[in-house]
Amino acid sequence: MLFLLLSIFCSVSVGIIFKISRKFDITISQVIKWNYTFALLLCFLFFEPDLNAVNSTAPWGVYTSLMLLLPSVFILLAVSIKHIGIVKIDAAQRLSLIIPILAAWFIFMEDFNALKLAGLVVGIPAIVMILIKKDKSDSKNWLYPTLVLLGFGVIDVLFKQIALYKDLPYTTSLFVVFCGALITAIAIIAYEMLFMGKKLGLINLAFGALVGIFNFGNILFYLKAHQAFAENPSTVFAAMNMGVIVLGSLAGILIFKEKLSKLNYFGLFFALIAIALITLSQIYK
Repeated sequence: MLFLLLSIFCSVSVGIIFKISRKFDITISQVIKWNYTFALLLCFLFFEPDLNAVNSTAPWGVYTSLMLLLPSVFILLAVSIKHIGIVKIDAAQRLSLIIPILAAWFIFMEDFNALKLAGLVVGIPAIVMILIKKDKSDSKNWLYPTLVLLGFGVIDVLFKQIALYKDLPYTTSLFVVFCGALITAIAIIAYEMLFMGKKLGLINLAFGALVGIFNFGNILFYLKAHQAFAENPSTVFAAMNMGVIVLGSLAGILIFKEKLSKLNYFGLFFALIAIALITLSQIYK
């Protein structure tokens, strides 16, 4: 249980760091670049990836997609937290699990039971209730969380494809993807420096190191939690998603004084129910 709690803490900490960073003159792309630099270093030290086993038969199409999507969606996540807040973005990120479920239904033709369908029926209106804001003129209130939800949903589908590839350890594939994500982040920074006049800053290194450490901690402790609960992975899945929504909501409301309407609170409540139903659907297949 300790590993699970640490994973939840690390996941929410990333959002808190991005929220705090709005008070400083940071460049998000540089923060993301340093994030992958530190995450790669820790991945190499803790997972000891076998790069000699990586060859042309590896799922390079999936790898490349993730290499491009990860830093792009990470930048979108940081911008979204600044504009919308931790509560709604954490909820949108966790409810992105609806995307791989829909993909499993429509693309991979998996059978659905009543619990999974109920989870979708509850989850979709929960998203709407979470995102509704009294000031309906602010299109960012919908745009950013929707893009975060879609982005992380697609990333989840791609990571599931990597997990199905048994010729390479998952941690080795993760290291390869992080390498490509770092290259993508460097390319974005180069573009910003050449055409937008942005400069390198040490403050970005500081925030990037923090994000990288907590980002890797989230992955490390999540994998260890799955090892500890090997016979009941649905427990990890449910606790992780619910824990992040609850802790993220508490952080946003208590620390950053984010304002939510009664409808938003109902949305968070129904989001937890949706995750519980989807998790139960994995147990009672």
